[in-house]
Amino acid sequence: MIEFLTPPQFRHLRQFRHLLILISVTFAAAVSPAAQAVPPSASARITYHAEPLAAGELPKKFSLVQLGVLEKLNRRDLEHLARLTEIIAPDTWPEDELAYSPLPADWPWALAMPKALIVHQPAQVFGAYEYGRLVRWGPVSTGRKETPTPAGSYNLTWKSKSRTSTDNDAWLLKWYFNFINSRGVSFHQFDLPGYAASHACVRLLQRDAQWLYGWGDQWKLSADKRSVDVPGTPVLVVGDFPHGGVPPWTSLQALSTPIELPANVPLPVVAAR
Repeated sequence: MIEFLTPPQFRHLRQFRHLLILISVTFAAAVSPAAQAVPPSASARITYHAEPLAAGELPKKFSLVQLGVLEKLNRRDLEHLARLTEIIAPDTWPEDELAYSPLPADWPWALAMPKALIVHQPAQVFGAYEYGRLVRWGPVSTGRKETPTPAGSYNLTWKSKSRTSTDNDAWLLKWYFNFINSRGVSFHQFDLPGYAASHACVRLLQRDAQWLYGWGDQWKLSADKRSVDVPGTPVLVVGDFPHGGVPPWTSLQALSTPIELPANVPLPVVAAR
């Protein structure tokens, strides 16, 4: 069971804010995942272990690239990762982030699609596919129990580099990409605490949100904006997060079990309003 540090042990968090910036720059400068070879899923080649941590030890034990991988594996941004006394870490460190993905490298349903997105809520991950091949994956934080992210089939609609939340005007949502226009549900950058905590949106790490903002396709509307001429990138949200249960990514046994994606998914009915 993962335990949390006590408040006095948070004194090192300022240095983690600086590391967050460095990690974002490091991965932004990396070669596009779409141009890299796609390995088999992580379960076929990587084993994991529980790594104990002392206060302030995280940036001393791991490189910037490794810290970026740990954010994804533990479903937490660096500030929240630093609050743990135990993390999940790989036994080996392949250079390609796709090697750590719990999602399959191939998704037959998306084979004919130039682009497709999946959000797997039980595992709290997203995957981006091009013609059925995984090109990027990352952690998410979907809706909390009171405001769940609705499972279903959708499309990306419109985007904005920053937008004020309709739930709280103190929240600035960066790299916003809507996929349920009638409800204002979107992908965007925000805190990843290691569990489903949003108000129905899909939170992402900053580097993933910025990447998705540039990669995804918006819809194209008719001249009167009352109908959709060309739908945006398909989005599939599957499953439910086990609120109150043990997160599967903290279980070494669950990490060895690959995720199976749906083989047949109805395409969404797209409406402008």
